[in-house]
Amino acid sequence: MSRHVAIVTDSTAYLPPEAMERHGITAVPLTVVLGDQALEEGTEISARSLALALQKRRPVTTSRPSPEVFAATYRAAADAGATGIVSLHLSGEFSGTYDAAVLAAKDAPVPVRVVDTGMVAMALGFCALAAAESADAGGSLDDAVAAAEKRAEATSAYFYVDTLDYLRRGGRIGAAQALLGSALAVKPLLQLDGGRIELLEKVRTASKAIARLEEIVAERAGSGRVDIAVHHLAAPERAERLAERLAERVPGLVDLHVSEVGAVIGAHTGPGLLGAVISPRW
Repeated sequence: MSRHVAIVTDSTAYLPPEAMERHGITAVPLTVVLGDQALEEGTEISARSLALALQKRRPVTTSRPSPEVFAATYRAAADAGATGIVSLHLSGEFSGTYDAAVLAAKDAPVPVRVVDTGMVAMALGFCALAAAESADAGGSLDDAVAAAEKRAEATSAYFYVDTLDYLRRGGRIGAAQALLGSALAVKPLLQLDGGRIELLEKVRTASKAIARLEEIVAERAGSGRVDIAVHHLAAPERAERLAERLAERVPGLVDLHVSEVGAVIGAHTGPGLLGAVISPRW
């Protein structure tokens, strides 16, 4: 990270490695606790291993990075020549990652602006890219923060899960909603709203839910210039089909990313996840 404004995010952004390298973005890893093992997301546990563990009903929890890890990251950025740092993280409703970053920022050797984007996955990743593009163009610390916040405000995310049980177990969605969904044997469509996961619609079958997801994303994308990311967990064929359909239906599509989510998000959604992030460009 040699630019004057360094960009830090966390491992739940699921940015393509080539994009991180091109823009010098650093991702601080969250931790997945599998049984009695604490494993760093992205290096020590794969999404596939996580999916297998969930299918075997092994206990899985997640943990934020420590303030010390953030402090070391900020020092490294300053040592590399950064005069300011923008640290962009997943919604504080999901994790204490933002709080850990704030603690570390207080004693950082250069100014650090910590932002709770209210996002996760590539909804967070697009914010990090917007900040990095601003920094690449010579923008100030404030410029990079503003670019990220503008992108966050315009970005939306929708996703389908085979069951709400994983979200209920992790406390990421209300127990009453989870029980209602199970009782009605429906397939839920969810959205990010105000940094929280909210139930958007209940559909009777998986195929109808995925078709409805496509409709919602195409409508939300409209005809303007947009980037789209399609995420999945242990459902690559579903993801590729959705991406192909969206490429046909969204006339203003600029970049299309297809990727499997990592272990942290996978632990709370379970196998079968299919999601889409829509992020307008200007």
